[in-house]
Amino acid sequence: MLKFPYCNVTDLNQALAQCRFVGLLGPLASRRQSPRAVVSCSPSSSEFSLTPVQAVMSCQQQVGSSLVNRLRLGGLTEDGLSYKEKFIIRGFEVGINKIATIETIANLLQEVGSNHAQSVGFSTDGFGTTPTMRKLHLIWVTARMHIEVYKYPAWDVIEIETWSQNEGRIGTRRDWILNEVATGEVIGRATSKWVMMNQDTRRMQKVSDDVKEEYLVFCPREPRLAFSEKNNKSLKRIAKLEDPVRYSKLGLKPRRADLDMNQHVNNVTYIGWVLESIPKEIIDTHELQAITLFYRRECQQYDVVDSLTGLELTEGSKTVSVGTNGSATATATTREDDHDCHRFLHLLRLSSDGREISRGRTEWRKKPTR
Repeated sequence: MLKFPYCNVTDLNQALAQCRFVGLLGPLASRRQSPRAVVSCSPSSSEFSLTPVQAVMSCQQQVGSSLVNRLRLGGLTEDGLSYKEKFIIRGFEVGINKIATIETIANLLQEVGSNHAQSVGFSTDGFGTTPTMRKLHLIWVTARMHIEVYKYPAWDVIEIETWSQNEGRIGTRRDWILNEVATGEVIGRATSKWVMMNQDTRRMQKVSDDVKEEYLVFCPREPRLAFSEKNNKSLKRIAKLEDPVRYSKLGLKPRRADLDMNQHVNNVTYIGWVLESIPKEIIDTHELQAITLFYRRECQQYDVVDSLTGLELTEGSKTVSVGTNGSATATATTREDDHDCHRFLHLLRLSSDGREISRGRTEWRKKPTR
């Protein structure tokens, strides 16, 4: 049973902070199919039946006049199971090519995901944690991120839709779809996996049924995927690069500004480090169309990082990474029909002992004429 003791609040987050689960809604499976909640707007009012999603949306309507909610161009969709928000691409988010950078896209994905969590009453401090998670000092950390950009926005208004759902025993999945508002065109998609970590011990932890019960009521009832599993490149195995490699950038150091609220290097910084070892001739003539990163360990403020890059040759279904001993005339792919597409494998490791931080894959297409 979910109760909303409503008291003359004018801020959505304050109102949602008063929401609490005060009883079990039955087994997890049945709760997902038919979640019910009892909402009380005052101690003396009569109770009426609402789903948790309906309760949150009703609460939003009553307190939606807060300054934050008036200025934020986003909110839950009609069914309450996903969230949409519009963003204006600003000047400092545009790079040398006069289009939004991939770091800008990745930061916006994180922003809309955090705003989605806040909109359903989860932690308002940016962590997106449920009440049980906060009680047990648990946080979400990124395990995998895959982004595809079909068209980079520039000085445009874009709309991003996001939703989350369960994935495995220790993780949850979040997907995104990016649209250009002026045309309605889908300009990008992304998917990610997040795992639960104990904030004190820094160890992974299984997602308990108590935590699942708190967030699954706000997830689609049936699997909804930005990419079909058949075409989900983020699930493709990434081979580990070994020395010697063709391209590298050594001795990268995190800045203080690269640290996030979890006291480790933000996952978007890893994208920038990967790009540091991309050869200049690719940067000058191509643009990134897809990136996949698997995060293996945390990176702290005083760590020093090496970024390694090697060509990925694709022969049918077989993938081969190429280091400095590879053919000097080899291209990034053996397929003639996508000769303008280049694929690379990446490794981020600690300079001190070679321990792996992250491994990844990028795909690059010829820059369009603008």
